[in-house]
Amino acid sequence: MSDWKTTMRLMEHINKHGELNSKGRHKLVKGVKEASDLAETFGCDDMIPFATSAVRSATNSDDVLAEVKDQTGVELKILSGEDEARLTFLAVRRWYGWSAGRIIDLDIGGGSLEISAGPDEDPEDAFSVQLGANRLTHDWLDQDPPSKKKIKALRDYIDAELATPAATIRNHGVPDLAVGTSKTFRTLARLTGAAPSSAGPRVKRTLTRAGVRQLIAFISRMTAEDRAELEGVSADRAPQIVAGALVAEGAMRALDLEEISICPWALREGVIMRYTDSPDFVADYQ
Repeated sequence: MSDWKTTMRLMEHINKHGELNSKGRHKLVKGVKEASDLAETFGCDDMIPFATSAVRSATNSDDVLAEVKDQTGVELKILSGEDEARLTFLAVRRWYGWSAGRIIDLDIGGGSLEISAGPDEDPEDAFSVQLGANRLTHDWLDQDPPSKKKIKALRDYIDAELATPAATIRNHGVPDLAVGTSKTFRTLARLTGAAPSSAGPRVKRTLTRAGVRQLIAFISRMTAEDRAELEGVSADRAPQIVAGALVAEGAMRALDLEEISICPWALREGVIMRYTDSPDFVADYQ
């Protein structure tokens, strides 16, 4: 078994026209080529190549996909925001099992926030909101550290964007379990006292709304360079962790969640599980 990741942060390369610029396209092509080469090296018979929020929302996404295919031979499929939420929810359900009851899951990516909820493997509600940590940092937090005025404006924006999906989900009642997935939630939990990744995936980790609120007051006064010195925060994650914390706190407030459990499985595991269940599902995406 091998586990390999490379950081894209493509939202940083979306220009004022909404296009993924040449630097971003080059980074994507390079990453896909590396993944393809590794798959060949390890003798992988199948690849499940999907693109998510940054490519999905880019105004030149068709040209980007064509360039990737031309340069690497890999045909990326666009995963919709709703499907991204559904596949992540599948992974969460299988991690916690049926006994967990009705689950709400929050997943903060670079370009979007996915929210899903339900009592089954397929959520009854699945939303994707343009509240990714990298996207919001790029669009809103242009100072380092960010100003109090920008923090307040961004918090108000997050509240407004969450109003409709949160109201829909709350109508189904109080969940039995609230969950956070993604590296952003794991980092926030670590910064508020959760066990490090070295302790293993089965260690219980939680994040409280009060803890995130206190954390925001602390890290929003720091520069990205200083935040990168905090235990559990990588240099890549440091610039966007303030925005990620604001989204986490805003989503928990909108959904009236005081605490969430951190799940080690997320979108990647959900895609693999769905593929294992039905390999033909990849063909449904354009």
